[in-house]
Amino acid sequence: MLIEDLQIILKVAEFRSITAAAAHLNMRTATASVAIKRVEKALGAELFIRTTRHLRLSSAGERYLPQCQQALEMLEQAKLNMKDDLDIIDGELRIAVSSDLGRNIVIPWLDTFMDTHPNIHLRANVNDSNIDFYRDAVDMALRYGSPSDANVYGFKICNVPRLLCATPEYLKAHGLPRHPQDLTSHNGLFYQLQDIINDVWDFSYQEAAVQAPLPAGNPPREQSLSKKNIKIKMRGRHASNDGDLVHRWCVAGKGIALKSCLDMANDLLSDKVINILPDYAPTPTELWLIFPSRQSITPAARLLRDTLREKSRHILQQLIDKGVLNDSVLK
Repeated sequence: MLIEDLQIILKVAEFRSITAAAAHLNMRTATASVAIKRVEKALGAELFIRTTRHLRLSSAGERYLPQCQQALEMLEQAKLNMKDDLDIIDGELRIAVSSDLGRNIVIPWLDTFMDTHPNIHLRANVNDSNIDFYRDAVDMALRYGSPSDANVYGFKICNVPRLLCATPEYLKAHGLPRHPQDLTSHNGLFYQLQDIINDVWDFSYQEAAVQAPLPAGNPPREQSLSKKNIKIKMRGRHASNDGDLVHRWCVAGKGIALKSCLDMANDLLSDKVINILPDYAPTPTELWLIFPSRQSITPAARLLRDTLREKSRHILQQLIDKGVLNDSVLK
């Protein structure tokens, strides 16, 4: 009985379809069907009840598959432990990255990572859609925002401030905003997720609290600060579900974009765009590397996690040195 056959069996049980399981595993449906027959012949029992429209587990399958899955997980963990002990870095990295961050920042990092580790193979899923690990056949996803699903495993890579960005040419033609309220007269460049256009921008700033004057002769009191929030409903003629396209519009001088500092890092460092309204901070985010299971966290994946942390810290430090960010982002 082949381990690969058992893996196919588990996928068929998960998808309740031989065709869907075969597509997920990048194989022909006929190949998956033959694998099922080999396992059933070795066991002397049918694992699935098939009809013209449906496929479901038989009573024998319901008893066998949970223990089969546990056995395969133990074998996979044993292999990972061995690679850890021997410092073996190999295998396939199936990673999902967002369009802007992926194309402009992370893919070059992955290319360098693969040059250093020639036994690594890469499959990159580059898009801004919500990721389904099983449907999209990926083992990890690099995404903005901490994971809300308690069933996934995540590692924080870094803090990520968001910035308001525009080209010097655009600002020369349309004026430099001095306050978030001034943005309403500008052209916003919007990211659209599904049918929702993100045209409401949130800002926070520190405001000195008003204090009563002290009697003469008393030492001055330290000025206290309170955090204030501002919401601005923007107007604009450009919106896209592709973050990289929003980035390109911004660099082309089409308007003002609210973007991750990582997405815009190269343009900020080369002065193609500038950070406007630095005293009014848009709501920040975080960058996370997310896995669907512990088995997906291979030695190669852990090394990639450490590489992403190192690379992102370096680029954040460059933005700090240029005065775009303050050093609190690294804490």
